[in-house]
Amino acid sequence: MTTAEGHPGEGRPLGEHELDRLDAYWRAANYLSVGQIYLMDNPLLTEPLRPEHVKPRLLGHWGTTPGLTFVLAHLNRVIAERDLSVLSVLGPGHGGPAALATAWLDRTYGEVYPEAGRDAEGMRALFRRFSFPGGAPSHVAPETPGSIHEGGELGYSLAHAYGAAFDNPDLVVACVVGDGEAETGPLAASWHSTKFLDPARDGAVLPILHLNGYKIANPAVLARIGDRELRALLEGYGHRVHLVSGDEPSAMHRAMAAELDLALDEIAAIQHAARSGTLTDRPQWPVIVLRSPKGWTGPKVVDGVPVEGTWRSHQVPLSGVREDPERLAQLEAWLRSYRPEELFDAHGHPTELIDELVPEGERRLSATPYANGGLLRADLRLPDFREFAVDVPAPGATTAEATRVLGRWLREVVRANPHTFRLFGPDETASNRLDAVLEATDRAWMAGRLPTDEHLGRAGRVMEVLSEHLCQGWLEGYLLTGRHGLFSCYEAFIHIVDSMFNQHAKWLKVSRALPWRRPISSLNYLLTSHVWRQDHNGFSHQDPGFLDHVVNKKAEVVRVYLPPDANTLLSVVDHCLRSRDYVNVVVAGKQPAPNWLSMPEAIAHCTRGVGLFEWASTDSGHEPDVVLACAGDVPTLETLAATKILRAELPELAVRVVNVVDLMRLQPPSEHPHGMPDSEFDALFTPDRPIVFAFHGYPWLIHRLAYRRRGHANLHVRGYIEEGTTTTPFDMVMLNNLDRFHLVMDVIDRVPGLAVRAAHLRQRMADERLRCRAHTREFGEDPAHITGWSWDGGGRPGHEP
Repeated sequence: MTTAEGHPGEGRPLGEHELDRLDAYWRAANYLSVGQIYLMDNPLLTEPLRPEHVKPRLLGHWGTTPGLTFVLAHLNRVIAERDLSVLSVLGPGHGGPAALATAWLDRTYGEVYPEAGRDAEGMRALFRRFSFPGGAPSHVAPETPGSIHEGGELGYSLAHAYGAAFDNPDLVVACVVGDGEAETGPLAASWHSTKFLDPARDGAVLPILHLNGYKIANPAVLARIGDRELRALLEGYGHRVHLVSGDEPSAMHRAMAAELDLALDEIAAIQHAARSGTLTDRPQWPVIVLRSPKGWTGPKVVDGVPVEGTWRSHQVPLSGVREDPERLAQLEAWLRSYRPEELFDAHGHPTELIDELVPEGERRLSATPYANGGLLRADLRLPDFREFAVDVPAPGATTAEATRVLGRWLREVVRANPHTFRLFGPDETASNRLDAVLEATDRAWMAGRLPTDEHLGRAGRVMEVLSEHLCQGWLEGYLLTGRHGLFSCYEAFIHIVDSMFNQHAKWLKVSRALPWRRPISSLNYLLTSHVWRQDHNGFSHQDPGFLDHVVNKKAEVVRVYLPPDANTLLSVVDHCLRSRDYVNVVVAGKQPAPNWLSMPEAIAHCTRGVGLFEWASTDSGHEPDVVLACAGDVPTLETLAATKILRAELPELAVRVVNVVDLMRLQPPSEHPHGMPDSEFDALFTPDRPIVFAFHGYPWLIHRLAYRRRGHANLHVRGYIEEGTTTTPFDMVMLNNLDRFHLVMDVIDRVPGLAVRAAHLRQRMADERLRCRAHTREFGEDPAHITGWSWDGGGRPGHEP
């Protein structure tokens, strides 16, 4: 039985010829989908099916596919009739056969992969590419024309869809949400995206919740709660529900066509009202709920047990086809049930009835430029960051909150790019000292407002919601459709999107190897409120491990930057916003901290990625006795404080201070494009002198990056060792042995001959650690000589202390 429920009113009845076109297209797409899963030869069944025509390894997922091909067929109809720009986002996992079938039918696949054109040989190539060595994955992937959404991991489709719709007023994003996917946390939060979508300037998202009843082996929750409860849930999220349910093809086509027309009419009415200024309330956007059997049109019974409409159809309904003649015959009957002789001519070309349903040019679902965002991308108009520099008359002579300085520059970036740049973050823009941007824009907000609210507006460029998943998903959708953005987050909680980062990095890795995929803007993270200044929030907020996670990915994709002060932060972020096809991770503190480099020095230092602080070093003209290296703002501060002690207490010791901004410079060029040649690394760090390295994150990451270097045996790294609590800033670095006194002790322990000579100094350093800890325990704050410390041990190169 088929029902179609919506608000009062009916869509335009579907004519018989339109019905024939839809059904022919759907059958053709289903035939191609089954062929992708099973066949490696005899694509048109011009001869009886034999075992050698079947793939030896049957991989793929049939269960969700017929529902997806059904939706895609209907999207083609409305695109052509209404001249719409539509981007399809397919959330159900492993729905690749449906998307590839659509791309082949609308000619895009053959344009991208000429060996797979629209004829019998091209059909054979399509089949052999799917889930086949050297071919394409079983899910919707970068290799799939028309896609921006990696379908291998569930939960992110709706967030990607809304990210694509922001600032694309002429775009409709049709997002199919799988019923298994709908059980994930990120997807559940994504329904709230309607509170951030402005119909006056943004495009529209049409969610299509596809309920086929089952996941891999269990019922799907939303498929089992009943229409009344489901309707209440979706209406509570702010949607108007259109229900299409059944299994009889003709009735389902008529119902889907009617409800899709109604939904698009509602979208058009909402946008017209918003753009004419007559919309006063947050609109109730349409959602389609499609109930259809899992494995629809596939084998109904196999070995005496039901398959269609059950979890058994999830992957490959018929296994052992090569070995079992009965199964082989059942597969052939299944394929022939679509009547391929009515769908393709003798040469394998789709018939005119199918071609009539295919839109033209860039209106084709698989050819839309919105799914290849580099085609639409334009460079940002970036203000000159040098004009926002802080004054640094001498190293450490001034202080600044680095992210607050950056916020003033980002304010102008927003003003200069009112339709192509957004700032994303989980309710932390002000907390992370970027609130200057609110002088140029509001926070996007379509829900209710109170007189006490500040900086909320429909046209806001700041996207804040307390879900890192949503921020990441929105930004990914925004970037993949040709725009630019920055994601600011507390360092410890960026781990929430570890897996989303994985998927995006994998997407970039694959898409960079596809010549038809154009480069997109980089995914830029600004991690602040970091491990060393979460002393007030405690252990739960102290974790720098995202850096370790990031460097697991392919070297050509990832970049990690640790600017030591405000001017270097400006230079780094300007570089990141100009880049393409990378994931850039920038870690910077928001608390007041010394400024070390003037803007010209900062630019030169960031360009090198790693370099000497000559003004702090005492090895000029001869080899150093020890190298003090640092990466990160707090480690830089502690390293320079240790250097100052050594200069005063051991003036004969030749100390070299090296600061690392671009972490990937530590690797050899064979491992990363930014890597230093061994000769350069040895000249800077020396091949045989002790290196005491103060690092922002877990110390073993530095060892991992530098393990190939000749001087690695001399490398001793201090960093976060999973010691944290609610305490003072200096006690936090002492807990992890990153403090200046411990660094001095490390130098004494590792420079040959110094242990005996400097034993008294070493004991004083250990005593100083104890005194500082006792002070914090008694007074609840760090000693004045720590909080009031400044670098006054030297000026510019060539000047004596």
